[in-house]
Amino acid sequence: MASVLIVDDEPNIRRMVGALLGAEGYEVHEAADARSGLDKASETDPDLVLLDLMMPNPTDGLVLLEQLRERIPDLPVVMMSGRAGLGDAVKATRLGAVNFLEKPLTPEGVLLAISGALELRQARRERSALRADLGLAGQLVGTSPAMDAVKAMIARVAPSDARVLITGESGTGKELVAAAIHAQSPRREKPFVRVNCAAIPRDLVESEMFGHERGAFTGATERRIGRFEMAHTGTLLLDEVGELSAEAQAKLLRAIEAREIERVGGGRHIKVDVRVLAATNRDLAKEVREGRFREDLYFRLNVIPMSVPPLREHPGDIPDLVLHFATLHRRRSGQPAPTWSGAAVDAMTRYRWPGNVRELANIVERLAILHAGQEITADHVLEVLPTLDIATSAPAALPAADRLEMGLSDQLDEYERLLIQRALQAANGVVAEAARRLQTDRPNLYRRMRRLGISGVE
Repeated sequence: MASVLIVDDEPNIRRMVGALLGAEGYEVHEAADARSGLDKASETDPDLVLLDLMMPNPTDGLVLLEQLRERIPDLPVVMMSGRAGLGDAVKATRLGAVNFLEKPLTPEGVLLAISGALELRQARRERSALRADLGLAGQLVGTSPAMDAVKAMIARVAPSDARVLITGESGTGKELVAAAIHAQSPRREKPFVRVNCAAIPRDLVESEMFGHERGAFTGATERRIGRFEMAHTGTLLLDEVGELSAEAQAKLLRAIEAREIERVGGGRHIKVDVRVLAATNRDLAKEVREGRFREDLYFRLNVIPMSVPPLREHPGDIPDLVLHFATLHRRRSGQPAPTWSGAAVDAMTRYRWPGNVRELANIVERLAILHAGQEITADHVLEVLPTLDIATSAPAALPAADRLEMGLSDQLDEYERLLIQRALQAANGVVAEAARRLQTDRPNLYRRMRRLGISGVE
């Protein structure tokens, strides 16, 4: 269970609130003044601080709040006071307090404030984990013209509050681009919250996005803060936004237009200040034409369109990416780093990477585990890329000479069709197994098959 530090000069407050939280299963720590509160926070690493505003000199609650924000930026602080005015509450909020409770305290008010603050703490931790997974806190790797263009676009759009629609194939790093936009924006110190629209059950979209009140529906045993509220003053990434149902699209549109949400089962509108970024591997313009995506929502999201190129269009970045992901693996695992032969890197550079950067990261990690502290050769690379001949049979995978006058898109489609058909043949037509062999996810493979007119079995 989470730990809470109570900093208050009144022993009765510490005792009563401590008993309430202890009965709810929280681990409780106490401090009677700001100085000992700062020391206790450093010692115990709490998940939340309940901090009294008015405490004896020399240090009051606002000073301690500033000190906590400097030392532990992601630590949520809920302020308490019985004599504070509106100006004090505003100042505390500007200094980073996530809530403000007036004394006399009520059990319901304390527990609700703590629940909301802890959800914010979890969102911040997920943000940090996401940044780490995406690569060293949002670092973009590559010096090719394609990647330079992406970086230049990020630098241009990040300072604004404009909504950005990030498009690109699965695995190209759309989340990384969104994280980089946030990291270079004026909201960089505020929450960066991601919601995977494709992973939300249809009947829980509204609750996930906007939150719900206790008792709003069966199973709603406590209040839940939605992703929009979690991202308040920060950035919200709507990943795989093209997967939302028509009903969910309508509710999302209302929230974006009104800049306010209403929790499920709630009776009041809540203002939210959120910059919305959206990402998809679908052609939303085509989805609009075919009636599967709302045109008005598309225009709202597509204020600034941004495309992330597939890895096959900037293979010159592969050596840098290999080194980058190998370094990340070594830092996470502590295993001895392998060395990469020139032939191994060359083989990886000539592979087309249908799963893009995500597939490359997986392969690098696999090779780093299998050959820790050793030299990785081209043969090692071929062993983990069994569905494609890299060196010996590359010409057989290219279009025939009499078809080289086909357009680039048609040639790429033919090549992609060949790769998928090979994988399906090796998997006896089972799409799930073919997706595993191609190092991609099953929905992405299905979409590619439908576009290319290829059939398979489940």
